[in-house]
Amino acid sequence: MQSNILLSSLMIVAIAILLPLIFHLTKYVGTSSDNERKNEPFEGGVRDTHKDVFDKINVKFFLVGIIFLIFDVEVLFMFPWALNLRELGIFGILEMFVFIGLLVGGLIYVYKSKVLKWI
Repeated sequence: MQSNILLSSLMIVAIAILLPLIFHLTKYVGTSSDNERKNEPFEGGVRDTHKDVFDKINVKFFLVGIIFLIFDVEVLFMFPWALNLRELGIFGILEMFVFIGLLVGGLIYVYKSKVLKWI
């Protein structure tokens, strides 16, 4: 038991010393290029991040985020369904087919309305 404690404490001390040393050495070993273009902030395709409060913002960024959330939340409904599939029986399968059909219909609507087209 004592040897395990000694070994684990030695490993923790070694990691505590080596990790900052390795991070410090990467500044000297790796290449660095400091230019003005590289150091500019870049946020999701928005070129100028220092705009006035009343400037217009492209709505497509928000639409893509909302669409992602809508289609991502479907997993929250599918997971409990998959866990209880045997108890739900044929009714549960039919119910999930209706749910997935509604989601596919929504995806077709989003595709046809060209919300995801950027240009």
